[in-house]
Amino acid sequence: MSDTLGTPLDGHDPYVRVRGAREHNLAGVDVDIPRDAIAVFTGVSGSGKSSLAFGTIYAEAQRRYFESVAPYARRLIHQVGAPKVGEITGLPPAVSLEQRRSSPGARSSVGTVTTLSNSLRMLFSRAGTYPAGAARLDSDAFSPNTAAGACPECHGLGRVHETSEELLVPDPELSIRDGAIAAWPGAWQGKNLRDVLDALGHDVDRPWRELDAKDRRWILFTDEQPVVTVHPVRDAGRIQRPYQGTYMSARRYVMHTFSDSKSATLRAKAERFLTSAPCPVCGGGRLRPEALAVTFARRTIAELAALPLTALAGLLTEHGRGGDASETARVLTEDLVARIATVSELGLGYLSLDRATPTLSNGELQRLRLATQLRSGLFGVVYVLDEPSAGLHPADTEALLVVLDRLKASGNTVFVVEHHLDVIRHADWIVDVGPRAGVHGGRVLHSGPPAELAGVAESATRRFLFDRSPAPERAVRPPTGLLRVGPVTRHNLRAVKAAFPTGVLTAVTGVSGSGKSTLVGELSEELAGVGRMVTVDQKPIGRTPRSNLATYTGLFDVVRKLFTDTEEARARGYKAGRFSFNVTGGRCETCQGEGFVSVELLFLPSTYAPCPDCGGARYNPETLEVRLRGLTIAEVLDLTVESAAEFFADTPAAARSLRTLLDVGLGYLRLGQPATELSGGEAQRIKLASELQRPRRSHTLYVLDEPTTGLHPADVEVLMRQLHGLVDAGHTVVVVEHDMDVVATADWVIDLGPGGGEEGGRIVAEGPPRRVAGAPSSRTAPYLATRLDG
Repeated sequence: MSDTLGTPLDGHDPYVRVRGAREHNLAGVDVDIPRDAIAVFTGVSGSGKSSLAFGTIYAEAQRRYFESVAPYARRLIHQVGAPKVGEITGLPPAVSLEQRRSSPGARSSVGTVTTLSNSLRMLFSRAGTYPAGAARLDSDAFSPNTAAGACPECHGLGRVHETSEELLVPDPELSIRDGAIAAWPGAWQGKNLRDVLDALGHDVDRPWRELDAKDRRWILFTDEQPVVTVHPVRDAGRIQRPYQGTYMSARRYVMHTFSDSKSATLRAKAERFLTSAPCPVCGGGRLRPEALAVTFARRTIAELAALPLTALAGLLTEHGRGGDASETARVLTEDLVARIATVSELGLGYLSLDRATPTLSNGELQRLRLATQLRSGLFGVVYVLDEPSAGLHPADTEALLVVLDRLKASGNTVFVVEHHLDVIRHADWIVDVGPRAGVHGGRVLHSGPPAELAGVAESATRRFLFDRSPAPERAVRPPTGLLRVGPVTRHNLRAVKAAFPTGVLTAVTGVSGSGKSTLVGELSEELAGVGRMVTVDQKPIGRTPRSNLATYTGLFDVVRKLFTDTEEARARGYKAGRFSFNVTGGRCETCQGEGFVSVELLFLPSTYAPCPDCGGARYNPETLEVRLRGLTIAEVLDLTVESAAEFFADTPAAARSLRTLLDVGLGYLRLGQPATELSGGEAQRIKLASELQRPRRSHTLYVLDEPTTGLHPADVEVLMRQLHGLVDAGHTVVVVEHDMDVVATADWVIDLGPGGGEEGGRIVAEGPPRRVAGAPSSRTAPYLATRLDG
């Protein structure tokens, strides 16, 4: 029984009902989505599906949570505003599993992500075999990430890093001023260190080899940090006052950068000046001797953490059957084995607890977090997942579907933002947003069972979901040469040799963890046959709202020059800097040109609110009085790429840049859209567009790691047109890819496997797609064959 609105008379509404959602490009959306079901949000990139699922539904659930528990946080949440929505009813508590694109720290591991390490440490603390007379240790003593447990020599890293004069000074013929100490930083920081040495009385102009050995040793290896007054050499027209400079030896600088820098680039540079070896004290075990003296099943905790999870579960089960285990040991091992089973169920049994998180693929990391949620035992919540199939091979996607079903069977609701057709077909309910991106999207075209989407003519998803015709046959391009890499022995690759053909599009395939990214990572400009190499990844184009589409592509320089050339700007004496929001002058000083002010939340990540003075315009009122064909600089930044292409049609430098952005399907983005609002797929296509707008140079190798992640099949078609265009122009393209639509259109396929981790790391098949589709030992072959044959 229910009333006329479809609400049961018992008062329990089985739907989450959204009314008047206006977040980002949503056009006052009303939609009802059933609870206790798997509902998939689909639509082209930028259509508004994430704004509905995350920006509206999840954001409102989070706001209600804060409102109910924390008065202090509530005050701050009101300050930054609730999602733009009329009302949402029937909304349970929500858990978000968004894709994290930040790089995890070096101490993060499979064990810490899944919290399995906690259980193993507890097992050793409570039920381990201690040496005679040894005191029982707390579980923290078995963690390399705590002061109580970390080996004092290597600080819990298991390896010691050292350097030498030969590494720090590769060319002793150079003087310090000419850059003899290659490990030092560049720009002002390096000049400062040279000036400090000069002030300390060292000769910075003599060749390094002529300096006294004692002085050379002090300069490179001292732990002293003397402070001296530096009198900089005066540059013409620039006043430089004396300052207090602190010296830091080359070794100290390299060690500090390697261990503490947040920049992966700086860490990688520092690593070039270091040698690495297992720690002589703990032998790579990472722990203090007293922790490594405790055993369970005759193994140390370091030995157990190094085993593949399936082997660890087997050993613990075997030990439990031995009959001499205590009740404590039995309870703890059973819990550990059950939790490992969840991870193994997702196809990750080949990973070990000590495997460092930065060495995992995105797909592996995503599934580890899902496995952790499965064991949490939550009931009656909404899980909002952001493309859980990202980085997954079709074989792994089947395991993912089992997990989604289990979350639903446990009494939860699963909302998934997804492009993968197998996940969409598996849904109980589809919310299709569109029809296109940006201002041309933001409407719900269909909210209902998947089969009913077939009748929605406007839907961009419909064609891909219901048309299963074979991939069109393409003539395979002949290669112009070969790029040979290897033998590569890294991660799970063992002396692997590979040949990448040039002048064609090569797809590198294989299940998650098979070694694809590791192999492709060996491609470099040093290889014979590579003139120039461009890596187009999905890392953000900037970390703050200050970075945006216009600044990244160089378009902003053109726009500022046009404003500077206006009659009003010339009359006021405004230079190009006046129209930059990054420097003092024309920008709003309240927000320092960001358009937003950062609001620090206690115990929560900081968030951004529009600037109270400029309202998000970024500029001061005087700057906004200058107009270019009727528009202020703030209004120009608010144009979409599509509108800007019309506005700047007669400005060749701007038109070329905008044309390439349109060509990669980004016409819906605003020129000033902050980098923090862009998805990984959008960031990747912006980078590709920046590359495409350059004048054509000599042969270039383009390397893309999973370029279709986050892209709707319609956007994949647009992307592939550009990549094939690059190959037709004489360049080489290598993509690491799971999307069989992309693999089917490649000229050459290199398939790794057959499994992940220790079961992978070999080339199991290579050749044109049709040949690989028939390879008997390839796990990619059946899926590729299905796509080729329809």
